Amino acid sequence: MGNTWEQLEALQPNVLKILQNSLLKERVAHAYLFEGSKGTGKKQISFLFAKALFCQNPVNHRPCHECSNCRRIDSGNHPDIHLLEPAGLSIKKEQIQFLQSEFTKTGVESNKKLYIVNHVDKMTVSAANSLLKFLEEPGNGTYAVLLTENIQRLLDTIISRCQVISFRSLTPEQLAEKLVENGLSAVDASILSNLTNSIDEAIELSKDEWFGLAIKLVIQLYEVLTTRPQQALLFIHEKWVTHFKEKEQAHIGLTLLMLLYRDLLTLQVGQESKIVYRHKIEELKQQALQTTQEKAIYRLEVILKAKNKLNSNMNLQLLMEQLVLDLQEG
Repeated sequence: MGNTWEQLEALQPNVLKILQNSLLKERVAHAYLFEGSKGTGKKQISFLFAKALFCQNPVNHRPCHECSNCRRIDSGNHPDIHLLEPAGLSIKKEQIQFLQSEFTKTGVESNKKLYIVNHVDKMTVSAANSLLKFLEEPGNGTYAVLLTENIQRLLDTIISRCQVISFRSLTPEQLAEKLVENGLSAVDASILSNLTNSIDEAIELSKDEWFGLAIKLVIQLYEVLTTRPQQALLFIHEKWVTHFKEKEQAHIGLTLLMLLYRDLLTLQVGQESKIVYRHKIEELKQQALQTTQEKAIYRLEVILKAKNKLNSNMNLQLLMEQLVLDLQEG
C-alpha cells in the first residue's frame, strides 16, 4: 500500500487541504502543477490524488487503498493513468505525442484519464510546445499533474494553464522522524536530515559505505584540529583528500564539518535539543566551554567560504590545507 492521506497530510497539510477541497466541491482542475524542492512528496501525493479520483470506495473523498483501482495504481498497472518520466536527460516531443494519442482514446474502465509528468521542466522546446497545446484543449475527464523542482524553467503559458500548488520543504525534525520510521538510527537521521531535504537521498546515503566513513573522517579531523592541530595538514594529505576526491564529495565533507562546528555554537546559546552530532554531545559540551561564540562564528564563516570556493577550479587539497590553517587561527 502507498502512503495514506494522513501520512502525507502530516508532511504537506496545505497541499492536502487544497486537494481535498477540490474533491469535496467537485471542482477538480484539469491541470495541476506541483512545485517544490526534491523530497517534498510531490510524486507520492500525485499518486494519492490519482487514487482519490479513481477509488471505488472513497471515504470523505479519501482513497480506501484496498479496492482494485487503488491497488493497481500502487503497482503502476492502471490503464487510465500514465506516468511520463524523462527519457535520458529530457522529456522529448515523441513522448508527449504518444501521451496525446493515448488520451484521444476513451478511458478503458471509466470516463476519466490522468497523466502525471515528472520533472516537467526537463522538456525539450518542442515537447513543451506540444504539452502546451494539450493543456489548451483538455478533453472531458482528462486530468494532468505536472511535477517540477524548477518552476522558473517552465513556459509562462504552461504555468498559467495550471493550478499551481507549492510544496514546502520538510523541516530537519520532520525528515529525521521519517528517517527513523524507515529504520535509520537517531544519530544517522539527525545528521542526514541536516544534509539533505530528500527522504530517498538520505536513505540512499545511509546505505553507502563511503558516507559512513565520511562521517568518521570529519569527526577525526575535528578532533585533530582540537587536540593535535600540528598534525592537521598531515591528516588532510593522508586521509581527507584520498576519500573526498570529487567536488560533490568535498561539498558533503565540508557540510558535515560545518554542522559539527555549528553544534558548538548551538550549545553555547543554550539550544542543546538542536544538536546534530548527538553521540558526541559530552565532548562538544566540554569544548563549548573552552571557546568563545566569536571563535565559533569565525570557524563557521571560514568553512562556508571554503564551500563557496568549491565552485571554482581551486585544487581540493590546497583548499583544505588553507581551511585547516584558517581554523587553527580561529
